Amino acid sequence: MKFLKIAKKIPSSPALFLGLLAVFFLSLTVGSAPVPVLTGLFDWLTGQPGIPALVMGEIRLPRTLLALSVGAALGLSGAALQGLLRNPLADPSLTGASQGAALGAASVFYFALLPGLGVFAPLLAGLIGAGLTLLLTLWLAGPGRPALLLLAGLAIASLSGAALAAVLNFAPNPFAMQELVFWLLGSVSERGMAHLAFLLPALVIGSLLIWWQRPLLAALSLGEQVATSLGLNVQRGGRVIVFGAAILVGAAVATAGNIGFVGLIAPHLARPLAQNRPDRLLLPAAAIGATLVLLADITVRLMPPGREVRLGVLTALIGAPLFIRLIWKMRREWL
Repeated sequence: MKFLKIAKKIPSSPALFLGLLAVFFLSLTVGSAPVPVLTGLFDWLTGQPGIPALVMGEIRLPRTLLALSVGAALGLSGAALQGLLRNPLADPSLTGASQGAALGAASVFYFALLPGLGVFAPLLAGLIGAGLTLLLTLWLAGPGRPALLLLAGLAIASLSGAALAAVLNFAPNPFAMQELVFWLLGSVSERGMAHLAFLLPALVIGSLLIWWQRPLLAALSLGEQVATSLGLNVQRGGRVIVFGAAILVGAAVATAGNIGFVGLIAPHLARPLAQNRPDRLLLPAAAIGATLVLLADITVRLMPPGREVRLGVLTALIGAPLFIRLIWKMRREWL
């Protein structure tokens, strides 16, 4: 009996994280040319020149780590928002951060802003756009409840989406528009360790903010009145969770573009492992989100050269049917 009680406290199966580790190493092996993974990693870490070290250190390892980080950020933010709103259909894009980040990056392509930063200009502009969008959301919501905060985020997201459409409509030339559209479709290719260094601080800060509010997520599963009676500040804690989710989503979009449905689907796949406890759902959802993005990126790399599908397109093609199936299942439960 004591063993069963201890087992119930384990937030997820170790097989989930072992599977993530296996997919991580599989990602390092997939490419246009066969490269010994361990040899390449060892040569890169020890500074020895050679093709294996170059391929691992400059191409495959950054791409794999970025896919893992972006997927974990989207999965974690989706689990946090679904637990906060007690709504399984809540999506990280409801914070407005993803649309703000996309608008910020698009402004770089359109107005040629921050020319001295080179390839890092869209990253910084995307993060600034996500931050401004979040400030507008907080201002519009005022001292309201978390649900009102998310409604404000949806309104600002719609406004940002309209502005982004205007930028696309008035693109100065077809080449700028094509570059912008390709970026918006989402990808972790052609990125290096510097992009990962840009993403990791935001990933750590956003994750810590959400992790700090685990007691609130657990109490909210019983209702706001129960959470308040336990001495928890639902209003302040809800803002912290939304702020953390916005940081995660904004940084992920600024780094890799729009990668849809991961933050929505990953918590649902992880929920049976967490006994439907929102506070125990965070780590499994992050692990499944990372696994999904890694598998999608592996699939992209296995496609014929010249006909590669962008990562965001592939996740949407896979995620949309899963979302429809989820809605159909919920409809049958409500009838």
